Amino acid sequence: MGKQPRRTVAGGRDPREPPAMSRLFLACLLAVFPVVSMKSPIFGPEEVTSVEGRSVSITCYYPATSVNRHTRKYWCRQGATGRCTTLISSEGYVSDDYVGRANLTNFPESGTFVVDISHLTRNDSGRYKCGLGISSRGLNFDVSLEVSQDPAQASDAHIYPVDVGRTVTINCPFTSANSQKRKSLCKKTGQGCFLIIDSTGYKNENYEDRIRLNIAGTDTLVFSVVINRVLLSDAGTYVCQAGDDAKADKSNVYLQVLEPEPELVYRDLRSSVTFDCSLGPEVANTAKFLCQQKNGEACNVVINTLGKKAQDFQGRILFLPKDNGVFSVHIASLRKEDAGRYVCGAQPEGQPEEGWPVQAWELFVNEETAIPASPSVVKGVKGGSVTVSCPYNPKDANSAKYWCRWEEAQNGRCPRLVQSKGLVKEQYKGRLALLAQPGNGTYTVILNQLTDQDAGFYWCVTDGDTSWTSTVQLKVVEGEPSLKVPKNVTAWLGEAFKLSCHFPCKFYSFEKYWCKWSNEGCSPLPTQNDGPSQAFVSCDQNSQIVSLNLDTVTKEDEGWYWCGVKEGPRYGETAAVYVAVESRAKGSQDAKQVNAAPAGGAIESRAGEIQNKALLDPRLFVEEIAVKDAAGGPGAPADPGRPAGHSGSSKVLVSTLVPLALVLAAGVVAIGVLRARHRKNVDRISIRSYRTDISMSDFENSRDFEGRDNMGASPEAQETSLGGKDEFATATEDTVESKEPKKAKRSSKEEADEAFTTFLLQAKNLASTATQDGPTEA
Repeated sequence: MGKQPRRTVAGGRDPREPPAMSRLFLACLLAVFPVVSMKSPIFGPEEVTSVEGRSVSITCYYPATSVNRHTRKYWCRQGATGRCTTLISSEGYVSDDYVGRANLTNFPESGTFVVDISHLTRNDSGRYKCGLGISSRGLNFDVSLEVSQDPAQASDAHIYPVDVGRTVTINCPFTSANSQKRKSLCKKTGQGCFLIIDSTGYKNENYEDRIRLNIAGTDTLVFSVVINRVLLSDAGTYVCQAGDDAKADKSNVYLQVLEPEPELVYRDLRSSVTFDCSLGPEVANTAKFLCQQKNGEACNVVINTLGKKAQDFQGRILFLPKDNGVFSVHIASLRKEDAGRYVCGAQPEGQPEEGWPVQAWELFVNEETAIPASPSVVKGVKGGSVTVSCPYNPKDANSAKYWCRWEEAQNGRCPRLVQSKGLVKEQYKGRLALLAQPGNGTYTVILNQLTDQDAGFYWCVTDGDTSWTSTVQLKVVEGEPSLKVPKNVTAWLGEAFKLSCHFPCKFYSFEKYWCKWSNEGCSPLPTQNDGPSQAFVSCDQNSQIVSLNLDTVTKEDEGWYWCGVKEGPRYGETAAVYVAVESRAKGSQDAKQVNAAPAGGAIESRAGEIQNKALLDPRLFVEEIAVKDAAGGPGAPADPGRPAGHSGSSKVLVSTLVPLALVLAAGVVAIGVLRARHRKNVDRISIRSYRTDISMSDFENSRDFEGRDNMGASPEAQETSLGGKDEFATATEDTVESKEPKKAKRSSKEEADEAFTTFLLQAKNLASTATQDGPTEA
């Protein structure tokens, strides 16, 4: 951006600042309407240090909303009374003291503005604020600036600045006269200069394992001292010396040890952050770590290469090693308590220790986030399913999307299980799908057929903005899946096929669907609602069966099928079933006909049974026929797509048996009525093991007996055989009485024949009438 023109007014006050009365009014408003959040979303460095004559660059972060991008930014200095006087603003104002040596640049795309100040003096030390708005009472952040004296101005020593834990090389020149004499380096103290190292092999015990002296050759006239893993206590003035007499070559050097200036990192709540750490090739084979420091306390290890991971970061942290001492640490699903200072380093035990190289960051977690909230834990029953909503930056709608499983390896790893471009890991085929819906910043991942081994942590990742990476923990609990589908299904090639899914009442208002699974997702299929389901007895009125129908099965229909529910754009539970497609063996149709042949014989064998049931109670017969016909009968095929010939045979059978049943029923009723009329004068006679009822009036009127009078005989008498000579061998009556029954026996037989002939004539008439009415009316 080009530099904006500055404006100054008398007295050094920014004309954009409100007058005293306006500030008083604003103060009253703030007293009446206090700020809801006590934490400002503005973030910057807490402490900035430099030396006289140099410059500093201070970056301040703010939420990149449309309002914040265009509102006033400022840098002000706090006075003893707490009032903050503006020194420079984004609207062009620059105070007299900052004219020519400071500027403020806004970067609205990244949500930052930078204040650059040059030609620092010790008078610039103090407390400042960087903020947004027309008043310093708005959104702001406190910054402390400390400017110290330049060591070069205090002495003629050459300055070697170095970060703590790093390596420094001090070069010491000498003349040719002292090229063959002892070289040494000592450190000045208040009482003299104590020897650190010399060319004879001596090393001070405080530097023994981290210092060395190199002499390149007599022609270069310089020797060097290398100090590794510099400590803060190593800072000070050193003396290089070649020779030991009055003609020795001496020079002063000043070692300035700097604590690492933390890099500012600004992230939103629920986003992710990556710390890229570069410690140098000298510690490439040393254990690495990342620790977190809060409120000046000790730095607690978050993760290291020796396998340690802090419990608070379990399932959402990865350590990514690289070459030459470089590595990265990625933390996903940031929480507000993750804010603070982070330090990466190298140390044999994977712990922070002074003298080892480190690198620092200051992480600020903005709670005013644009990333939507999503459950951090999802639960699914064993054998059931879970649905996970994964957020992504809407600008990355066309980027590849992934779902990976976090593994607690030594450094943590997350191998991909499924991606939007069609990749599905082999052991997850048929049970894992990544769907682009509902879109607009969210995609969906569905995992079904859950087992105990599926419990763990999973990550949602895209190729776009990695700060939107999120995590979720999956827990598998005991229970029954809500959706009911068959376990193993076989469809026959070329035949019709129907697959049903039972939905409980809690999904009554949800959208139900069937889809066919593939690597690219699950393609919806046409379905049909078959009404209430009997699988859920607690709420049959609301449970449903939704079926998938295939008119003619092909080999391409083989595979995994899912049934599930949706509520608007959100997916719910699913159930999976594998459909195998097979061909029937050659001659299977003939086998079906052979198997059907005994069924015809069964019809005839059942005729006697039907007649007996009709004689006992014709209503039972009619109800049984109706029930068996509705159910398809015991010989009906289980396949819903049975041939139409089976249905036609059933109709013919019913139309034949129903009139016959009515005829037999009418006969039974007629016999029962006539029997009741003659029952008054019945005597019981026992003949051997048989029992029969014979009317005495029948013996008296045997000659004039008509066929219709014998209809009073009981059914038991009709079924009992009285023929043969042995039947009367055990009679206990006298000779006269025993002869008369023989005569009556012949008359009863003749009369019974006549009565049965009459009954058959009446039955024929009834059968003719019933056949004309048709089976429907019958």
